[in-house]
Amino acid sequence: MAPSKNADREAREARLRQRKYAARKAVNAQQVGRRRRDNLGALIGVTVIVALATVAQVLYFSAGPGKTPGGVAASPSASAKPGASASPNASPNASPSVPPTAEKNIGNVPAKTIAKNRVWTGDLTINNVDLAIKIDGKKAPQAASVFISLAKSGYYNGNSCHRLTTDSKLKVLQCGQPNTTTSIDPGFSFGPIENAPEDGVYPAGTIAMARTTSVYGNSTQFFVTYGDSYLDPTGGGYTVLGSVTKGLDGFITDITSAGVTPAANGAASSDGTPVVPAVIRSVTLR
Repeated sequence: MAPSKNADREAREARLRQRKYAARKAVNAQQVGRRRRDNLGALIGVTVIVALATVAQVLYFSAGPGKTPGGVAASPSASAKPGASASPNASPNASPSVPPTAEKNIGNVPAKTIAKNRVWTGDLTINNVDLAIKIDGKKAPQAASVFISLAKSGYYNGNSCHRLTTDSKLKVLQCGQPNTTTSIDPGFSFGPIENAPEDGVYPAGTIAMARTTSVYGNSTQFFVTYGDSYLDPTGGGYTVLGSVTKGLDGFITDITSAGVTPAANGAASSDGTPVVPAVIRSVTLR
């Protein structure tokens, strides 16, 4: 007996439903696969961003006065050595791209004769605060020569002071880190340490070089103490190249009194980015 027309129609409809189901299933599988790939890509992207941000923070604050080799701020009265692992960027002074790897100068370090074995005077303007300064080319000829060379080249103009500490025994504003917009990394590091106080006391108004753990880890970064500060001298200390002779009161009032930006979790911090952005406008020396 020949199949009825109804049976033929039902068979065709069944085949059509089967094809539609298979098509929907294939589309759904594609969508699931796409979502999985998108989610994986987003996860990888977030992971990379977080990793880069973490590295940037480590490089930004892992060295300088009062830092331990692990990059954690040390108590000014603690016995931990004041240096830190190359970071800053690395370091407060050393460029992250050319960290010191041996106890010797690296790169094209300005000649120590630039300071002419004399005391230089001038002005360091941060935001709208003018600090009268003196740079001692007699006591710290190499560091003074580097600072004078960088100042005269315009390296410091527009450079941000990226680190502020407000501990009762460590009060410094750290500046001079290379950046990609105003201060291109000169790619050198130098030593040894000059004119470091044997007792570890850096009076208010001291201008000193920041560095890595290496005594040849000085580079472009320096710090200004806005209050009497102590740094454990057993690690070699920090080169004192000069001092602020006038304007420190305004510096404290306008820049450092606002303190440090709170940590990501909202906790108060005594070592980090200053609340009031501090930017070097100019450095003049004569």
